[in-house]
Amino acid sequence: MMTYRFRWDVVWSNAGFLLSGLELTLMISAMTLAIAIVLGLVIAVMQMSASRILRWIAIAVGEVVRNTPILVQLLWVYYVLPIVFDIEISAISACVIGLSVYASAFIAEAYRAGIQAVPRGHSEAAQVLGLTGVQTFLRIVLPQAIRFTLPPLCANFVLLIKYSSLGAVVSVSEITRKGMELSASTFRPLEIFTFIAVVYFFICWPLTMSIRAWERRLARR
Repeated sequence: MMTYRFRWDVVWSNAGFLLSGLELTLMISAMTLAIAIVLGLVIAVMQMSASRILRWIAIAVGEVVRNTPILVQLLWVYYVLPIVFDIEISAISACVIGLSVYASAFIAEAYRAGIQAVPRGHSEAAQVLGLTGVQTFLRIVLPQAIRFTLPPLCANFVLLIKYSSLGAVVSVSEITRKGMELSASTFRPLEIFTFIAVVYFFICWPLTMSIRAWERRLARR
């Protein structure tokens, strides 16, 4: 029976190389969340629009995105989109676009739930005071809805940090891609990907605990 000998020195001696991809991982996650927050709000507003066409478009986009694998979507953006529109898309841009669209479909549902949680009487009172529909939404409904949607938005940020690892399949040099490259040259995937898993854990776990504590605090109010 062959006994495996761990070589953690491979990880320590190349820790700088691996962690150099962590900055890109966090940057992609932050950019994606920022775009998805705006795009998700647009989709949510379209879903509740009085226009049947806008509602159908928003619902169709949400259903397609939520019911297809995110990896397939990333590959489609990276390989198919340039062919269809005759444009060039970098690997990082494809990753950001794919993750943003995917996250926005779920964030839109969080927005919609938050907006519907605002008591209808608040909107009616604003209209009695002479506010237009847009003013009522921006000044009365949206600020209250954001309070309900902040925990889901933060939870989506944690998910995006983990999903950013899928950028490795389109050659984005984030931490997982760095691990794949190092593993191919050192033949030490066990040590390398264990280290990467630990890095992801110590980034995502504190965020997850903070979100849960925040949700409990909001529930007591």
